[in-house]
Amino acid sequence: MTNQVKSIETRPEEELAEQKTEQIRDRRVYMPRTDIFEDPDKLVLVMDVPGADDKSVEVTLEKNVLTISAYPVYAKYEGHSLAYAEYGEGDYQRSFALSDEIDRGRIEAKVRNGVLYCTCPR
Repeated sequence: MTNQVKSIETRPEEELAEQKTEQIRDRRVYMPRTDIFEDPDKLVLVMDVPGADDKSVEVTLEKNVLTISAYPVYAKYEGHSLAYAEYGEGDYQRSFALSDEIDRGRIEAKVRNGVLYCTCPR
């Protein structure tokens, strides 16, 4: 698996005011537990997003709120039906309020082996 770095998408405030959100996916949305590591130069958010990869993760910043969403694709096995499941399928989403000390233009996220790492430089 390659280590791709994903930049966040930022939009002007006036554009955000015109948009209305609507849930278009009929799936559960889980709030993954997150570890937050801090040093003088940055914050690093680490969260489990099993089944997700760099292509299925969306990171946005709107009005000082960082939102991380992941939309995993679960394997379907031809000729088999699910007999028992330990957990349900679904998407992941988590939001965090950022202080003004975070450099919004340099926030990066990457997924490695089902773990998302989001770096927020100061």
